[in-house]
Amino acid sequence: MTQASNTQDFDVNSAARNWRVEATAQPTPSELVTEKFASDVLTADQLKTRMSKSAFKSLQATAERGEKLDPSIADTVALAMKTWAMEKGATHYTHWFQPLTGGTAEKHDSFLNPAGDGVAIMSFSGKELIQAEPDASSFPSGGLRATFEARGYTAWDPSSPAFIVRHANGATLCIPSVFASWKGEALDLKTPLLRSIEALNKAVTPALKLFGASEGTRVTSSLGAEQEYFLIAEEYYYRRPDLVMSGRTLFGAKPPRGQELEDHYFGAIPDRILSFMTDAEMQLYALGIPVKTRHNEVAPGQFEVAPIFEHSNIAADHQQLMMQVLRTTARKYGLVCLMHEKPFAGINGSGKHCNWSMATDAGENLLDPGDTPDENMQFLFFTSAVLKAVDEHQDLLRACVASASNDHRLGAAEAPPAIISIFLGSELSDIFERLASGQGGRGKSAGLMGLGSRVLPEIPVHAGDRNRTSPFAFTGNKFEFRAVGSSQSISFPITVMNAIVADSVGDLMTDLQTRLDGGMELSTALAELVRETYKTHKRIVFDGDGYSDEWHHEAEHERGLLNLRTALDALEHLHSPKNIELFGKLKILNDRELAARQEIMYDIYFKTVNIEGETTEYMAQRQILPAALAYLAALKNVPESSRAAAGVSREVSDMTDKLYDALQVLREQNAAQGGEEVHEKAYHMRDHVLPAMREVRTVADRLENMIDFKLWPLPTYRQMLFVK
Repeated sequence: MTQASNTQDFDVNSAARNWRVEATAQPTPSELVTEKFASDVLTADQLKTRMSKSAFKSLQATAERGEKLDPSIADTVALAMKTWAMEKGATHYTHWFQPLTGGTAEKHDSFLNPAGDGVAIMSFSGKELIQAEPDASSFPSGGLRATFEARGYTAWDPSSPAFIVRHANGATLCIPSVFASWKGEALDLKTPLLRSIEALNKAVTPALKLFGASEGTRVTSSLGAEQEYFLIAEEYYYRRPDLVMSGRTLFGAKPPRGQELEDHYFGAIPDRILSFMTDAEMQLYALGIPVKTRHNEVAPGQFEVAPIFEHSNIAADHQQLMMQVLRTTARKYGLVCLMHEKPFAGINGSGKHCNWSMATDAGENLLDPGDTPDENMQFLFFTSAVLKAVDEHQDLLRACVASASNDHRLGAAEAPPAIISIFLGSELSDIFERLASGQGGRGKSAGLMGLGSRVLPEIPVHAGDRNRTSPFAFTGNKFEFRAVGSSQSISFPITVMNAIVADSVGDLMTDLQTRLDGGMELSTALAELVRETYKTHKRIVFDGDGYSDEWHHEAEHERGLLNLRTALDALEHLHSPKNIELFGKLKILNDRELAARQEIMYDIYFKTVNIEGETTEYMAQRQILPAALAYLAALKNVPESSRAAAGVSREVSDMTDKLYDALQVLREQNAAQGGEEVHEKAYHMRDHVLPAMREVRTVADRLENMIDFKLWPLPTYRQMLFVK
């Protein structure tokens, strides 16, 4: 061996050095992420190299400053888009839009155009970029148009960048777009969102000019939306008709272990899950989505991903893409991603906390209190505007998150209650209370905390704690709207937040100008206005336990706040005279457009519960009842002398009869439908079908704990939540 080794010209040290050189030549994971980020997005830098200087400046004026689009540059932009997309492997393009289903829609067209004599060219014109004509008859319109009226239009939104979506055999250029009827009425979620952004800018910019402290010339809302979700093994998913049909389990006995040990939250992420997360993140990075955080959530099988702040219009687009990527990527790992607000009864549901703020085009966050929040009158002015907005429009905030699925989460002991209130934190509450009393100044402030060991650093302490029970909480430099559902598009909630704050700022500016016209100094006028606004609307501020029964009583009976316990309670308020006036005044939604959204939300509620009711009936009749009868038949083979068999047989027989009786009631309620109008049907679902479903489930879940597990036809909670 020694002789053979000596005959080889092999230097171990040299080989090691060569290996190190080769290894360092490869990009590191961080370099890969940096290189990957926005690689499938047509960024401004990409466009700048493909367009004339004048055309690019014109497009930037539209995208960044909201100036009117110059149609003469459309061909130039289209050519740049097509060239870039084809370099990325795209063969088709689509106007990607957000209809009133809450999801996204796309119709793909090829760049290919036959030129005769067996020749084809790849083309894409400015006309094709600006407008496309999809069939509008198959999308919900809420009465804005009859079913036989099919014409609708998608129109390019230049304020959101185009991007590439990849699949196994190619790629597609996606052009963010709005969707409108033949008469120009909004049939989508993006159009009113863009209108609300403009309304906010129009309301807030004059205030900034008056204060004179900002370098910004334009204001927009910014948003970071957390996304909670569950992952279960794919094999279990397809054996559960309820998950396939409705996205949640309609049956399932509580396992011996749920989240009681509190060992899942922030716990070590299982290897397969972490591999899935990493894969999904790389795809999200390529789409320019700035995901920052990933972790286990509270419930077993529950997880979260969260991006950092973005322009709210782009954040809404990115949220839709994030849900799509999470769902499709999970399948590659033998998993299914569940985004229903409450896929498993008895454990935590999933939300989509929307962290909302306002920012100028100079990068200034208008809700940043700074080091001396008690002296920052600009911050206190805008915070007062939010207090006023939330107090006056509790109904609208509750309605914009109303759905049959969110009803299973809201109002429970694991999610913000159906009562809308604001948490300010002890420091900010103290500042406002001092202003209200005329005392002024700042009582509570941050400091440093020692941790009891010399080796540990002293850490900065926030002046106030967090409150996870608040549906609308101030969290340092933003407000966190925690009531948004995990499966929901965030476009409508953002639209509502933009609208109510724009309206509130407009009202306060009118009041402030009146004081200034009366000869009052700006600082004095601002201090008085903030003080009076807080006194008028302080009933909306609550820093205590939002889950407690005492708060429900206090909110309703002492403070006069709304407690809209179900989606239908909230939807009754959506198309109210107050809200018609609000949206109309701000030119966000006209009367018909708002009424249409209410009608569609009623319709979706009805259809959601109707599907669940019929699926419950099917599973109980075709799966659970036969399993119970089969077990009873098996027990008959046990010797008659067995007291255990006799006792079990009696119990199972009794529960089987109860299941049969409950099933008959559900069958009758499913068939009844409740009336001809969608509102009547929706209320029938809430008041009759849901209670009948709960009764069937109660009995079935007891049977699950009685029947031989070999005969039970459904994967259990124990399997779905803990087998990863």
